[in-house]
Amino acid sequence: MNTEKLLTVVQNALEEKKAKDIKILDVHQFSSITDFMVVATGRTARQAIALAQYVIEKAKSYGHRPLGDEGRDVGEWVLVDLGDVIVHVMQPQTRDFYQLEKLWSEMTA
Repeated sequence: MNTEKLLTVVQNALEEKKAKDIKILDVHQFSSITDFMVVATGRTARQAIALAQYVIEKAKSYGHRPLGDEGRDVGEWVLVDLGDVIVHVMQPQTRDFYQLEKLWSEMTA
């Protein structure tokens, strides 16, 4: 699956399960490990875990197996590594603390 299609699958999966504030960051110029990062908020640990699990299921249904995932046991910050796309699902306080969008946008300044 090409990267654009994968991004669409990820975004649609997150929207279907009511993720909040979905952001797609193009980091291909700054990162050798991925081209895009998707950051989304789940209101609770249970929702963050469910969002990440649904992304994994949807990617698999299109024949794209994740390289790995982290944080599904706690749900504060769940990461799904899909290769060219890395998905970060965070609870609001975690997202506010780490400010990934700000971190990556400062690299372009």
